[in-house]
Amino acid sequence: MNKPLFLKPVFQERIWGGTALRDKFNYEISTEHTGESWAISGHPNGQSVVKGGPYSGKTIRDLWKSNHDIFGNYPSDVFPLLTKVLDANKDLSVQVHPNDDYAKVNENGEFGKTECWYIIDCKEDAELVFGHTAQTKDEFIRQIDAENWNELLQRVKIKPGDFFYVPSGTIHALCEGTLVLEIQQNSDTTYRVYDYDRTDQSGNKRELHLKKAIEVTAVPHSNVEIELKYEVKPGAKLTTFVEAEYFSVYKWDINGKSTFVQDKSFMLFSILSGEGTIKVGNESYTIRKGDHFIMPSNIGEFILEGTMEIIVSHP
Repeated sequence: MNKPLFLKPVFQERIWGGTALRDKFNYEISTEHTGESWAISGHPNGQSVVKGGPYSGKTIRDLWKSNHDIFGNYPSDVFPLLTKVLDANKDLSVQVHPNDDYAKVNENGEFGKTECWYIIDCKEDAELVFGHTAQTKDEFIRQIDAENWNELLQRVKIKPGDFFYVPSGTIHALCEGTLVLEIQQNSDTTYRVYDYDRTDQSGNKRELHLKKAIEVTAVPHSNVEIELKYEVKPGAKLTTFVEAEYFSVYKWDINGKSTFVQDKSFMLFSILSGEGTIKVGNESYTIRKGDHFIMPSNIGEFILEGTMEIIVSHP
């Protein structure tokens, strides 16, 4: 397989979702409360499907089982990553995710969930919840029991272009007016801590998961320092956001023509803005804002040309 695997996203309705996925990316959404596009996903709760080419109609999960060589025979029983675009039209619940060991025991073998966010766009003075102030587990529990959310939760101002690395065990929440690209472990396990006492259409509050949340939350909170690295080459400026245990994430700003080598098991590409072409061998493919695709293991050299912002990741 020596060509990109272009994918159809899977859309998820959420109580906090809106229409930004349609308004910003021209995606065909079916509800005015679309919160998530699962853009590159092999998770059973929302599987991306290949569009075009010899594997058209196949899911990533299908290919992982039947054509594992496409992914460089990467040593995992399941596709390890999940790329989403999130429209936080309203505040998301304050939540936390377990690590692998906890999830394996308590969530039927599911992966834990370490993730990261790239802020595509946000309203002026937007913020997010990131971490907490408790110094001990007892203090953490007391603050939750007393519902002292303003004292307990740390809030951070954000702007477009910001990047956050969110290890499992981190209390967090995206807040109103934020559009985010999220790259995470292949997991759909979330423990809600606080949901602003919201109710659904039937007047019911969403379930909280306080016991599990308390067990998995890191206390005290510690920020992970991200040291960005930059490289300039003909036709491109490359930013390294993180090279960590579960994923490495980069931003490639293409302005002209630039040559790269695919030397990983596989690479994931998300086009955030602009358009151009990707040339592999003698074949060229048009790519534009909103496209997501996988570059298989044996691509080798390829050329990007145009004016584009691209988020690139790999396990």
